[in-house]
This record gives sequence, C-alpha cells and structure tokens, in this order.
Amino acid sequence: MQTKGRVAVVTGAGSGIGRAVAELMLESGYRVVLAGRRAELLEEVARGREGALVVPTDVTVVGQVDRLFQTAVQTWGRVDVLFNNAGVTGPAVSAADLDPADWDATVAVNLTAATLCARVAMRVMKEQDPRGGRIINNGSIAAHTPRPQSVAYAVTKHGITGLTKSIELDGRAFGISCGQIDIGNTATELADAFVAGPGALQPDGRRIHEPTFPVAEAARAVLFMADVPPSANVLNMVITAAGMPFVGRG
Repeated sequence: MQTKGRVAVVTGAGSGIGRAVAELMLESGYRVVLAGRRAELLEEVARGREGALVVPTDVTVVGQVDRLFQTAVQTWGRVDVLFNNAGVTGPAVSAADLDPADWDATVAVNLTAATLCARVAMRVMKEQDPRGGRIINNGSIAAHTPRPQSVAYAVTKHGITGLTKSIELDGRAFGISCGQIDIGNTATELADAFVAGPGALQPDGRRIHEPTFPVAEAARAVLFMADVPPSANVLNMVITAAGMPFVGRG
C-alpha cells in the first residue's frame, strides 16, 4: 500500500515501542505526529525530519488529546493511522495488596487515555475526505495470560481488547478499522526486569531470565498492520520472543 504522505499519530513516541514505530514510519514515508509527555525525547526522534511533528501531550488529559488531533489536522489535513501505544506497567503487587491510587493511575494511562485518543481519532476519520482510517492498539500478551502480581496491568490490557473490538464494530460504517498487537518481551527498558537482576517472577514462585527480541521487529509488525489496504484488517497479532514462557505459562 502507498504510504508516502499518509499521516500517523503515535502516542508514547519518545521511547520503546512507540519510538521504534515512529522512526520506522518516518523512514517509510509517513508524516508522523509524535505525542508523549517528554518533549526532549520527541525531539530526538524527530531530528529535524520534515515529516515529523512534535506535539508534547499528556494523553490522560482530555484537552491535550483534543489539541493533539487538532494540530495534526491543521498541519496535514487528516489522520490515517493512530498507533495507541502509551502505557505503563503498573504496580507489581497481588490483587489483595493493590493501592487504589496505583490502580487509578494505571487505568488512566493504559485504558482511559487509549479510549480518549480513539474517540477523537474516530471523529476525525469520520469527517475527513476521503473518510476512514485505522487504529492500532498496543495490547500485550497480558491481554491473554497475566503475569503474577500484575493485576492493574493485566486488567487494563484485557480492557484494550474490548476497546479494539468496539472500535472495529462502531467504525465499520465509516471505513474505520481497528486492530490490536499483543507483544511479549521485546527488548525495551520495560523488559529490563525480565532479563536482568533476579529475573521475571513465574507463577510457581521461581524467577528466571526470559528471552527478548529486537524492538525493530515489533515495529515492523505494527507497520504491516498499518499498511494493509482498507479492504483488509489485522484484528489481532501476537508476537513474542521465541521461547518465552507464554504458551503453557505456569
């Protein structure tokens, strides 16, 4: 599919998977709106590229989300793809020990913010000419099988699956497709705890050093989902490090 000139909004674009996806999209001819809380990291990704637009954004704040998409439309006229990527790991505690404040903070970023961004993206995609577009939600293999002591993260990622299906259904009449990528152990700062120190906690109480895979491969998977023609949609893709404890976990 022709990508040159298409407009993508990437949240959490300053680091990790979001950064890798944004950089690959820029290399592939997309015009990319880089959203995230830390402007200095977004500027590093942009590096003066003509197709990059830095819009520092706290996606948990309604007014800032509105401004993000208004800026995209004012600058480039439309939004073809939203990569709903911003997220946090949440507290590493049992459900019995969860602090309500930590729960609220995790839900705000992982679930509410993703919904806020999808809400405005859909409004833009419904009204633009030609109308339509694609939303890709960054889920997690935790949307299928949780880790121990990850209740807030696991619940929000299960919620992302419901969001994905709802967008795909509600967007159908307007040419808006939605898919979800569930990634396991790509090599980013968030995965450091799985490969360093005592390793990742397993359901049987052991800790092991789990394998990871290059973040560039996760970015290529997202780009594939973004680039399929409007007549097709990748509803769900699971990509994990080979050999990681996911199938048969526990």
